[in-house]
Amino acid sequence: MKKSILFVAAAMLLFGSMNLRAQKFEHLADTPAMGWNSWNKYQCNINEDLLKGIVDAMVSTGLKDAGYQYVNLDDGWHGQRDADGFIQCDAKKFPSGIKSLADYAHSKGLKLGIYSCCGKLTCAGYSASLGHEYQDALQYARWNIDYLKEDWCYCENVNPKGAYALMRDALHDAGRPVYFSMCEWGSNKPWEWAKDTGNSWRTTGDISCNWDSWTGILDQNKVLRKYAGPGHWNDPDMLEVGNGMPVNEDRAHFTMWCMMSAPLILGNDIRNMKPETSAILLNKEVIALDQDKLGVQGLMYLTQDNVEYWFKPLENGEWAFCIFNRNKDAKKCTVDWQKFNFKDDLSTCSTDFNTKVYSLRNLWTKKNEGTTKKIKTIVVPGHDVVVYRLVLKK
Repeated sequence: MKKSILFVAAAMLLFGSMNLRAQKFEHLADTPAMGWNSWNKYQCNINEDLLKGIVDAMVSTGLKDAGYQYVNLDDGWHGQRDADGFIQCDAKKFPSGIKSLADYAHSKGLKLGIYSCCGKLTCAGYSASLGHEYQDALQYARWNIDYLKEDWCYCENVNPKGAYALMRDALHDAGRPVYFSMCEWGSNKPWEWAKDTGNSWRTTGDISCNWDSWTGILDQNKVLRKYAGPGHWNDPDMLEVGNGMPVNEDRAHFTMWCMMSAPLILGNDIRNMKPETSAILLNKEVIALDQDKLGVQGLMYLTQDNVEYWFKPLENGEWAFCIFNRNKDAKKCTVDWQKFNFKDDLSTCSTDFNTKVYSLRNLWTKKNEGTTKKIKTIVVPGHDVVVYRLVLKK
């Protein structure tokens, strides 16, 4: 029996290496992924009961109805490989097994994700996928996994283009559609070569729960907008909303991720959220900017006095307009719309404020605030944002 299993695995490995037509699964990421991941809050301290509780909370809090669909295990779920080399879960942490957990998520209308590394070990020192790509992909398919985050630890002398393409091909040949999240940290500029490999790719190092961390990541990611689009997204890492920053910084963090069409992967304890955290994560009008079908990452058009003015083209000729105040104190901003007439070369969309009139919908106060006919004065609190949806008046 053992020999036959190894023969099948070897045959699949040979077939995969010869299958030049293998490709990533399409239409799994026409808009950026939305979900939850265990790492930011729990690191490796995860287990079956926690994950089932997260699945239940995704439904009971309204997150599922707001569009969040993936519940993702990060590092620390792993057990040993069996005698034939197939990865197993930690039986103490997950006594019912990963497939049982996936089935539970599916029964609630959600999807389950899992984690590995391109190297010999995961970042926390567990068995990773190097040399076992096809076996792991088969195991994930058997477990009904929907999402794979593949990290980049212990990858000495590993070629990233080849390593991630190999896992892409293995997932494809295993036959179950899996969203492929490449977590290579931007070290080898995956935005330049990974469009046909992954559904998203990390553009930066790991995020931390503080202002300097996420704004630094924002600055690294914002210059890469031309590489993002339906099916292939820049990923500036998971969200830290609800993990201890002030509510204004949480709101700014969430808004800027939506303006950049980033995957919205939560990292907080959604079972015990404060009302102000729920209000941020469940704001469907802001989420709609991230999930807009045009799929264009926003651009920083102007910066003055440490205040940034961002635009994001949307479908149906609409725009998102965001003022991001990096100062600790509030700033009074005078917006003369005629000074923002421009054509976005990436999307070919034009604001045309000189010929068009837009109504202003404040997406955090959820109030309509006039039109672009008049110059507008806007007070933006410190370390905060004001964001509008500009809707063409008929």
